[in-house]
Amino acid sequence: MSKKDLVGASTIPIVLSILLEREHYGYELIRKVHEISNGNLEWSEAMLYPVLHRLQKDGYLSSRWIVLENGRRRKYYGITDLGRTLLNEKKEDWTSMVTLFINLWNLKIEPQ
Repeated sequence: MSKKDLVGASTIPIVLSILLEREHYGYELIRKVHEISNGNLEWSEAMLYPVLHRLQKDGYLSSRWIVLENGRRRKYYGITDLGRTLLNEKKEDWTSMVTLFINLWNLKIEPQ
């Protein structure tokens, strides 16, 4: 699996996890991912927006338009109850995989 494949596989749980905090608009999600990954993940609008639209179509996200003071509109996305259920499933999957690698590589993880 390439780094690109790994990033692709992690996109949905990353988006859903960020949206647990509060609603975000697309570009804000891109900046947040860049920030929390210490610059290791560089998402583009072309990569993110199809994911957001698909998650919304499938009922995992809601959205609403906000009109800013300057008259521009911005679409904010939020996680739905169905999205929370999906995120819990993804957490279990990823936790199992991380645990597997920790066990395989005998890694010692220090508490943060």
